[in-house]
Amino acid sequence: MKVFIVYCHPSEDSFTKHMCDAFIKGVTDAGNDYVISDLYKMHFDPVMKEQEYLRDAYYRTEPEPADDVLAEHAKINAADAIAFIYPVFWTEAPAMLVGWFDRVWTYGFAYGNKTMKVLDKAIILCSAGNPIERLEKTGLLDSMKKVMLGDRLIDRAKKMDFIVFDSTSREFELRNQNWDKNLQKAYEIGLNLFK
Repeated sequence: MKVFIVYCHPSEDSFTKHMCDAFIKGVTDAGNDYVISDLYKMHFDPVMKEQEYLRDAYYRTEPEPADDVLAEHAKINAADAIAFIYPVFWTEAPAMLVGWFDRVWTYGFAYGNKTMKVLDKAIILCSAGNPIERLEKTGLLDSMKKVMLGDRLIDRAKKMDFIVFDSTSREFELRNQNWDKNLQKAYEIGLNLFK
């Protein structure tokens, strides 16, 4: 089985990077393959151009999407599952990942007369500085889930999970206290992804 990982974090010195590495180790230890789009390392352009906007706004399949977008389409259709790994910035994915959706979820691929396969699984692993209790109490967690699961992934995968690794801000002692436990959890999620 193959998982396509869309990873988005601007720093190599982050919990999110370690979480991604642990998840990948779990995936490979289970005998599965993966391909990764590290959006910052590949300098993915998140800015939708006017031509791209007009193509989608008028529900056209021409002109063909840009090469970088077609490469992402190919990675998706070659995978059995997709994993999004990112930090929460102001209750949302980083702008680069939002731009990835803007450009990659094109008409004729992700909606309309779709050529995007329905994946077996879609999983979101995000790190949040806030404690989970605060995200739940304020309704922010529900908002994040609605955007990712209810809009971006709604009918594009048979099974979906949204997992938050909370209190990962450097100001929280829990970050260090839960470090190993959280990385073990990320590893096990990768290990059991296709079970």
